[in-house]
Amino acid sequence: MTAIKDSVVLVTGGSRGVGKALVEELYARGAGKVYATARDPRTVTHPDAVALALEVTDPDSVAAVAERAQDVTVLVNNAGVATGTRFLTSSLDDIHREFEVNFYGPLLLTRAFVPVIERNGGGHVLNVHSVLSWLAEGGAYSASKAALWSQTNSLRLALQPRGIGVTGLHMGYVDTDMTAHVDGPKAKAEDIAAAALDGVESGAHEVLADDLTRWAKGALSGDLAAMYQQLAG
Repeated sequence: MTAIKDSVVLVTGGSRGVGKALVEELYARGAGKVYATARDPRTVTHPDAVALALEVTDPDSVAAVAERAQDVTVLVNNAGVATGTRFLTSSLDDIHREFEVNFYGPLLLTRAFVPVIERNGGGHVLNVHSVLSWLAEGGAYSASKAALWSQTNSLRLALQPRGIGVTGLHMGYVDTDMTAHVDGPKAKAEDIAAAALDGVESGAHEVLADDLTRWAKGALSGDLAAMYQQLAG
């Protein structure tokens, strides 16, 4: 279990959406310092956050941030991208881009910060997944999040002996810029942030933040036709 109070946290993609809500909730819970990263650090609006420029796909940028933030005890891999790629029609460059951001980005950050967290006495990694880790939607976003889920499960086993806990956060649609085009129910970003940090503080391996996500996780053990009605017949 990792206490948020007095911790030092780095949140990637900390200027908007769930990332911004996580920064706000971290300070509400008494975090000692929060680094909030963005491609343009001027977009980080929290008055107490330490804004850092970061491109999660650039190893040099990641290394520079890790060198700057040597006091981190909690890493939140939140930055992600969804461009609506389709496997059969989108360019391979666009598909590669989603994997670079959603899969390799968190891996680069984790590899850079594990030694930092370990030197600081241990701590936690929170990876932001999606219900689409478990529901294919025809493009690179769900595939990259499924790959991130597998990465998280592997890292949890590798980091447990080193005093670093790992939590995976899964949720459906959240009311953010990324889902502005989506009709239907959406969770509030602040509710997702609170659930995620409850999971970190309790040492949860996974946080299933809404009913759709809990259904999808349970459905993994059933027949595929129960998840994909197109296959029923």
